[in-house]
Amino acid sequence: MFRIELLVDARDELGEGPLWDVAEQRLYWIDSHGAAIHRADARGQERRSWKVPDHIGSMCLRAQGGAVVALRNGFHFFDFDSGEARLIADPEKENRRTRMNDGKVDRQGRFLVGSMDYEEREPLAGLYRLDSDLRVTKLEENIIVSNGPCWSPDGGTFYFADSFRRTVWSYRYDAATGALLSRHVFANFEGHLRGYPDGATVDEEGFVWSVEVYGGRLVRFAPDGTIDRLIGMPTDSITSVSFGGADLDILYVTSMARPYQGRRRQEREAGGIFAVHGLGVRGLPEPRFRG
Repeated sequence: MFRIELLVDARDELGEGPLWDVAEQRLYWIDSHGAAIHRADARGQERRSWKVPDHIGSMCLRAQGGAVVALRNGFHFFDFDSGEARLIADPEKENRRTRMNDGKVDRQGRFLVGSMDYEEREPLAGLYRLDSDLRVTKLEENIIVSNGPCWSPDGGTFYFADSFRRTVWSYRYDAATGALLSRHVFANFEGHLRGYPDGATVDEEGFVWSVEVYGGRLVRFAPDGTIDRLIGMPTDSITSVSFGGADLDILYVTSMARPYQGRRRQEREAGGIFAVHGLGVRGLPEPRFRG
């Protein structure tokens, strides 16, 4: 039966990046401005948290243990036992108005992360690929706010959004090399959608689930970019999505408690982690970084 549950009343300043790890059967997520990583089980219990040294845009788990975190100043290894973050590379060290933002791991174990303009108004940011040998390659530029990286089930199509251009693109993705071969507009949030594209994921049927931040809805796009389903959420400030649970049939949704767009008061459940049950679809396991 379809239902939306407030799983964790986290009150995250900027909750982001839900990540279900199949091996651990645990849900990870981050508080970007709270500079923290959080973890819980499928019921929102057995919670643990770790502080990181700066604003965090995204994280992934490593095949050999620990994580890679995309902080304000680049890629870092993160050790859950010691809480230590160790710098790998800072691809935008010359630009202090940007920070690393949303990211995910492809089927081959490479970590793709986009950056963003802190002021959310100029195309100062880029998209980067961290390979298993720790080499960093710039894939895109002239981005305002990077969001929603995810892949089709066969790994041949890459989806990526610039939130403040209100556009989601699809790329032909070379799985062998990690190169972006072409770009087309997949969906535009102008018109029928009132918010902006934020975090995204793909289900096993190849449909793209995108958060409509400031619009308070989940949007399911068909592979041709048409809107298949709209689901209203308890707060307008939802930020990202990921399938999880034992059967990968629960959609976890993060949100932010910080006021936005001139609002002085925020909805009561803003900043919480939501679990959407009964959607009738399943997600795909998220790979671990192989470096």
